[in-house]
Amino acid sequence: MSIHEIELSIPAEQFREDVIEAYSPKLGKKRKKQIVVNRVGENDATPEILANTRTAPGILTMRGCAYAGCKGVVLGPTRDILQITHGPIGCSFYSWLTRRNKTRTKTSESTNYMPYAMSTDLQEDEIVFGGEKKLMAAIDEAVALFHPQAIGIFATCPVGLIGDDVHAVARAAEAKYPDVNIFGFSCEGYKGVSQSAGHHIANNKVFTDVVGQIEKPKEGKFRLNILGEYNIGGDAFEIERIVERCGLVLHSTFSGNSEYEEFASAHTADLNVVMCHRSINYLAEMMETKFGIPWFKVNFVGADATAKSFRKIAAFFQDRELIDRTENVIDNEMEEIEKVREEIRKRCEGKTAMIFVGGSRAHHYQELLHEIGVLTIAAGYEFAHRDDYEGRKALPSIVVDADSRNIEELSVTPDETRYDPRITEKDKAAREAAGFKFSDYRGMMPEMPNGALVIDDCNHYELEKLIEYYQPDLVCAGIKEKYVVQKYGIPMKQLHSYDSMGPFAGFKGAINFYREIDRLLNSNAFRFAKAPWDAAPELTATYGYRS
Repeated sequence: MSIHEIELSIPAEQFREDVIEAYSPKLGKKRKKQIVVNRVGENDATPEILANTRTAPGILTMRGCAYAGCKGVVLGPTRDILQITHGPIGCSFYSWLTRRNKTRTKTSESTNYMPYAMSTDLQEDEIVFGGEKKLMAAIDEAVALFHPQAIGIFATCPVGLIGDDVHAVARAAEAKYPDVNIFGFSCEGYKGVSQSAGHHIANNKVFTDVVGQIEKPKEGKFRLNILGEYNIGGDAFEIERIVERCGLVLHSTFSGNSEYEEFASAHTADLNVVMCHRSINYLAEMMETKFGIPWFKVNFVGADATAKSFRKIAAFFQDRELIDRTENVIDNEMEEIEKVREEIRKRCEGKTAMIFVGGSRAHHYQELLHEIGVLTIAAGYEFAHRDDYEGRKALPSIVVDADSRNIEELSVTPDETRYDPRITEKDKAAREAAGFKFSDYRGMMPEMPNGALVIDDCNHYELEKLIEYYQPDLVCAGIKEKYVVQKYGIPMKQLHSYDSMGPFAGFKGAINFYREIDRLLNSNAFRFAKAPWDAAPELTATYGYRS
């Protein structure tokens, strides 16, 4: 995406000042640091943004909790790790395929636990007297019924408050069932400021208790793992199709459409590529330190981005046959892409969009919209850190706060017997000098237009003010925002689970997305939407506060 200047109908600086005026002085001072006007200078220099900080109490945030990040995002798409939510039943509903993670078992005998929602269903007496015995009974029942290879236990808020030790129960259960790998996650919802804490907790436990447990490399050359792809709406199926066409060997996807044995032997691959930087960069870094597997950032959302990413993967392996085959695949796929894109761009050119979603989606989908001429004028993440906005160059200046200290920091060293650098330091340095980037992420802001609004942890009040000020043609956000936006008569694409359709990744996914956005932007239905507040006066009030 080329960087260019945009002029909003109302200056972004004025929007920020007007929004902040409604807040208390203390909150306004904080939000001012989280609402910035994008300005990209030399070497991708951008304004500093405040991120990964707690949402103010009382504000209707778009965020989720640490449990959602651990259980729902990172581990949820795994089909044969039996997953038990330890806590009252309410949180367990989230674990029951609410994100539309899909999977395909390899044989009719393959194990798939994804249709199940398993919980200890703690009642009042267990909250008072402790629920560890009930958790052990649940594990006994799960082993007797399903005979799993692995069991993950996920702690919810009440479990942390009453002091149940899921790790002690896991150790006792593993001693009882030595053939089953049983591990616990201290992912209570309050553990961090958002889902991001749960991602980190999941990365740590998967690294210590799963990766490296099985020495079973897949056959073939050019073996890689894809990290941070969760197969929402079948995205991973489309990526796997392209991987196979190019002649690559996909060892595992963390964690869409993958199996326990693939995770446990992932250290035998030669390369890690990272899709969602925020949710799984920790695992990429730890696998490089311990096993010598290099990693770099890719983007399979958007036809041009997909082509660029597969070219980079082929270039890494430095095999002429692989490079030529990859180019042939790209040329073949892009024929239909360009035909559809040209047709749809005529109807979508010049439209404006706002994107507020998690992971890397608020970044990646800007590129996909740009391919059909839709300009993103405001965007932000729900659970990003500064490096997701400004790029990894910001890492040295990020201060570790109290919330981050809730998460265990692992001390990782090279494995004494299995550390095997896939490329030498000399070769790596030479490639980087030639422009090949390892262990790097530019961030979202360097690829956004100058003058656009970047808002971290956008809330409902701010979203409604954005709509009021700028009247976007499209909003992309999550389920909590969907109906409010639609009542304004504005098309809304839900990008957490897509609601329907998919895949949207890869080449065929790009075509699906072009057509979906064309349908939304050019539908007459939204013109007839009448918000309830249009028919009756809104209630107004003033706020009383002490500074």
